[in-house]
Amino acid sequence: MHTIEHGYRALSLLIDINWDRVLFPTAILIALTAGAYMFSLGLL
Repeated sequence: MHTIEHGYRALSLLIDINWDRVLFPTAILIALTAGAYMFSLGLL
């Protein structure tokens, strides 16, 4: 149990430090996907 708790804390710290490195590429992918979807519907 202690190992799981320690691993969770380490993962939480890693996410706290690098959240922007995940957030910005995710936002770009969502925007590209939404644009491609709208283009396929003929809205753009």
